Amino acid sequence: MIDPVAGGQFIAPGGVTVELDRPPDRSAQPRRANWYRQPALVAGLTITVIIIGLAVFAPLITPYNPIAQNLNDTLQGPSAAHWLGTDELGRDIWTRLLYGGRVDLRVGFIAVLFPFCLGTILGSLAGYFGGWAELVIMRLVDVVVAFPFYVLVIALVFVLGPGERSIYIAITAVGWVSYARLVRAEILVAKRQEYVLAAQAGGLSNLRIMGRHLLPNVISQSIIYAMSDIVQDILAIVTLGYFGLGIPPPTAEWGSMINEGQEFLTTHWELTTIPGLAVVIVGLGLSLIGDGLADLLRPGQS
Repeated sequence: MIDPVAGGQFIAPGGVTVELDRPPDRSAQPRRANWYRQPALVAGLTITVIIIGLAVFAPLITPYNPIAQNLNDTLQGPSAAHWLGTDELGRDIWTRLLYGGRVDLRVGFIAVLFPFCLGTILGSLAGYFGGWAELVIMRLVDVVVAFPFYVLVIALVFVLGPGERSIYIAITAVGWVSYARLVRAEILVAKRQEYVLAAQAGGLSNLRIMGRHLLPNVISQSIIYAMSDIVQDILAIVTLGYFGLGIPPPTAEWGSMINEGQEFLTTHWELTTIPGLAVVIVGLGLSLIGDGLADLLRPGQS
């Protein structure tokens, strides 16, 4: 038996010769080897790597404890000892900014994995099998998309209570629909390609066809979307922290920092503005990565 992935000819039952097309984008392509020539991708990776590096190596960069209070140094301006000053409890803002990035980035990246996996699985089932599976899954999608993303996430976390577990559950329950729709639409087209029909005629199992032949060819759009989805999830986490529904205090987190600093906005604007700028910069870096990946993986581009 000839592997449908390799292309060539396949003798189906009955002596019918089927010409196998090579699945698109399975082999190494020159443009992917030249990823460093994509300005948006390089800029996004640079920004994101720097921010992640600062967050990961926070204990080596700053000597302060992000939750330790020093009431003798409250609301201090920037200085050699405190690069961005201190807050109303005497905590170092630079330290809390770095440790807050550790929390928000970790939760944001992990929160994308669950809906990505769930949506990909359900979208694959709906697109490949159709019938009642597609009917049930797509009706669930219609129910979820009827509600605004942030409203539904906030409502679910409010019911479940603050904390990382509630955030993961809420984002997964809402975010999987986008991946399911993307994967389903791609599989509806891909499953009509000759290499899939040949694999079916050759008696390969549905699980193998989906996992080995279909998903590698349709998953790229979901990966690109995941970059913007991470931004959306981080914004959701910051929003929950702002409303007191995110990571419980005294853990440093950008949303809670914005909320705590708004009381001093007219006198110490940096307490609120700097965490907000951090969110904007992270969003910019991830958005540029998504744009760069879209250009890199777009069919027919060199």
